[in-house]
Amino acid sequence: MSRVQEEVRDRWRRFEALWRRSMQLRVVVSTLALSLAVVIVLGMVLQWQITAQLLDSKEDAAITQVETSLPILERELTAVDPNSDTIDEQLAAALNRLTTSSSGQSKAETVAGAFTPVLVDGLAPVERRAQPSAGPVEDVPEDLRLFAERGQLATKIWTVSRESGPVTMLIVGTPVGSATRSLQLYMMFPLSAEQGTLQVVQQTLLISGAVLLVLLGLITNLVTRQIVRPVRQAAQIAEQLAEGDLDKRMRVIGEDDVARLAESFNEMADSLKQQITQLEEFGQLQRRFTSDVSHELRTPLTTVRMAADVLHASREQFPPGLSRSTELLVDELDRFELLLADLLEISRLDAGVADLSAEQVDLVELVERSVEALRPIADEGGVELRVIVPACGAAELDIVADARRVERIMRNLVANAIDHAEGGPVEIRFGSNEQAVAVTVRDYGVGLRSGEAELVFTRFWRADPSRNRRTGGTGLGLSISQEDARLHGGALDAWGEPGEGSCFRVTLPRHPGAEFDSNPLPLPGTRRIAAPEALLAASVERPQDGEAGEGEIQDRGPARLSENTWEDE
Repeated sequence: MSRVQEEVRDRWRRFEALWRRSMQLRVVVSTLALSLAVVIVLGMVLQWQITAQLLDSKEDAAITQVETSLPILERELTAVDPNSDTIDEQLAAALNRLTTSSSGQSKAETVAGAFTPVLVDGLAPVERRAQPSAGPVEDVPEDLRLFAERGQLATKIWTVSRESGPVTMLIVGTPVGSATRSLQLYMMFPLSAEQGTLQVVQQTLLISGAVLLVLLGLITNLVTRQIVRPVRQAAQIAEQLAEGDLDKRMRVIGEDDVARLAESFNEMADSLKQQITQLEEFGQLQRRFTSDVSHELRTPLTTVRMAADVLHASREQFPPGLSRSTELLVDELDRFELLLADLLEISRLDAGVADLSAEQVDLVELVERSVEALRPIADEGGVELRVIVPACGAAELDIVADARRVERIMRNLVANAIDHAEGGPVEIRFGSNEQAVAVTVRDYGVGLRSGEAELVFTRFWRADPSRNRRTGGTGLGLSISQEDARLHGGALDAWGEPGEGSCFRVTLPRHPGAEFDSNPLPLPGTRRIAAPEALLAASVERPQDGEAGEGEIQDRGPARLSENTWEDE
């Protein structure tokens, strides 16, 4: 049973997928559903009208037949004594005379068809079952007899039992005069012919409706296909254009709306090709310009650097103002060299010629080396740098990567965190799984506003241009870091909230280009990091016996905390 249910669910899922993808199927099915509803309503209305007309005609003919038979029957009943002992034979003889007279009538007078007459003395002062009668009086419904006994003409459709099965009849009841008191005449007209006619009508409506639905489905499918085919062709060509095949075009047939759509699509494709070609040429020109300018600037920069170094070495012999100018000149030359190096790196990345020198890397050692290089700048700004190594140790954090590029990523992230920490701590955490390793750099400074997490990797973009940067950044560090992470097959993500700080996470596969399904470390929002005060308390190690006095705190260098500072939300 479960196998059948699974097969049914699988087929239903396939139908749902086809329903979502195919506009032609939706149009055809919707048209058929609406047409089916219209056909059903129309068939019911037609059947109701035909049935009503047949019954009205039958009832009119039956009443006419009764009115024609009444004079004949009254003449036969003038000599009938209802109190006679042979009343039943007399009534039977009268009905025989009525039947014989009706069989000799013309076709115009016998439109109602064959009938079965019943004659009964319903007003006789005896029990109901003992009242004199002729014919199958037990087939006459009681409520119809009550109308006839009150002197009213009444009709009713009633089903009676016969040896061949139930038969639906139209029964007309009316009073008829006799010698002493009125009797009741009931004439039962079978509706077999009308039922046969209705069955033929129903079959005709069903067959016509089915043929109409099939034709509507074929017509709808044909019309929809003529409209959907160009749309599908446009979608296929658009996919090929997106893949880079800019020479694909739609076929233009005729002068109708679809042809105009194809012409407009082709014009759009021509315009896109022209613009993309211009952008590619502009991009190549821009990259060539950046590369050429960067290379050309290296020669005069080297000369200026040599002169600046000579001046800087003799700055003590200069007046105070000139000595300070020499120091500023060297500082700006350092920034200029960094900017030039970043521009050359951006040029190589844009040209696609950057390569990886992959080797076995101790990630913890590399990160600590980057942190120590920036520690003087952090100390100058009152920023505490905390390296938090997980309890599993550094062995599980070894990867195969380009050490120079990974170290540049960490230097850029830590330097950026120092610039925006506002004197708060900066925490560096590690995480790993079987497929990848991750490092997060978290500060508790100004943070990022909504939407800025996607802009921080834009070249030369700064959240606050007026902010005084301590690290002298060029505005290209985060962009280059993101490209370095992508070269390894990894990713660089950012998170931030105003007043809560920001967090950058670099994720690298254990081998360049390898895929990974999950990230070893979450960004804030999925799991929260303990408050800086808790981390500060955890970063202080209590002295062992003999190393420091009771209650004293011993400085052990850079703080290395355990993974237990992570908390689930």
